[in-house]
Amino acid sequence: MKKLLVIGKNWPEPKTTAAGYRMLQLLEIFKENSYSVHFCSATQKSKYSFDLESIGIKEQTVFLNDDSFDTYIQNLQPDIVLYDRFMTEEQYSWRVRENSSTCIHILDTEDLHFLRKAREVVLKKKQPLNLYNEVAMREIASISRCDLSMIISTIEFDLLQKDFEIPKSKLVYIPFLYSDAKREKLTFNQNSFQKRSNFVMIGNSLHEPNYDAILYMKKEIWPLIRKTLPQVEVHIYGAYQSDKITQLHNKKDGFLIKGFASDAYETLANYRILLAPLRFGAGLKGKIFDALHTATPVAMTSIAAEAMFVNSAPFGFIEDEMINYATYCVELYQSKEQWNEVSGKHLEILKSNYDRSAFAKALLLQISKIDIKSDEQQSPLEHFNLKMLNYHSNARFKYLSKWIALKNSNQA
Repeated sequence: MKKLLVIGKNWPEPKTTAAGYRMLQLLEIFKENSYSVHFCSATQKSKYSFDLESIGIKEQTVFLNDDSFDTYIQNLQPDIVLYDRFMTEEQYSWRVRENSSTCIHILDTEDLHFLRKAREVVLKKKQPLNLYNEVAMREIASISRCDLSMIISTIEFDLLQKDFEIPKSKLVYIPFLYSDAKREKLTFNQNSFQKRSNFVMIGNSLHEPNYDAILYMKKEIWPLIRKTLPQVEVHIYGAYQSDKITQLHNKKDGFLIKGFASDAYETLANYRILLAPLRFGAGLKGKIFDALHTATPVAMTSIAAEAMFVNSAPFGFIEDEMINYATYCVELYQSKEQWNEVSGKHLEILKSNYDRSAFAKALLLQISKIDIKSDEQQSPLEHFNLKMLNYHSNARFKYLSKWIALKNSNQA
């Protein structure tokens, strides 16, 4: 039985983040294909953390900048190590390479952090889009060090090849995954147009694009919608809602902060339209994927909709101009015919864009093709490039980590 070790940036929280939901989907693929799956993280669990041991995955708490991780790897000797985002690869891959020389290194990017950061700078500082930023230097280096990187968006898949010349053989496109069998186990009621009311926003409030979208809705868009629909409300759900979120609650204006939704599907099924006015970000949007499951049409900006509908028409509408966005929200909210037409296509869109079986097979096939070359088998350029990347990784992360470990031991 092959061993997979996943090093998590955090313990998966599938009910609070799209990243946690996606991680659980990936773990299930490996479990179903007879891998012995191990998951470790240096972070503390929260009340939202999923119990991985309940599905047969071995959990291990590890420590950052601590030599005990070396012993853990030496004893486990995994066949594959999957890093949860590039910063985790930076922190741990050098230790894995020193203690398990033949394992396959896979990076799950979740989304391209450098792309999200570049777009945030465009929005907040009004500067031109710069993909070649400092975050890109780190993230592209991490992708280059790994044998394979999972990419969640076709836009990002193409961008890495076109703008950074990452070989296609080092990338695999794995979006969110849908299966009829999984959906049949869901227990929510799929309410009709008449039984639904109000607008909804949902998402982890610690995620900066979500926070920006809430402020944008509150200050700019919602007053336009409310002017035409004075009795309609928008309800804001999300884990980790801080004071800066809760202070936006205003019953008079119909802008209600609702806190954490323990069941996103059950919550979304009560509302007529999901609002997703994201102005920056990257990857795929879990809130839209959830809305598809519940047949809840979505009012999207182009950032929100990006790469979500590769093989189908959008599930709702896409509009970046604020006044038009508000106008289309009102039209879709009031038109039963238009709403039913959009809502009725949810399963078709899920099946045509997110078929679990096809993408799971593609991932396992790509992994099976990885050939771990010895130094002698690599071309001189391959050998040099990998040594160069590891050299700089060691210079920045390895020796800093060892210095921190030594400092901690001296203080103990």
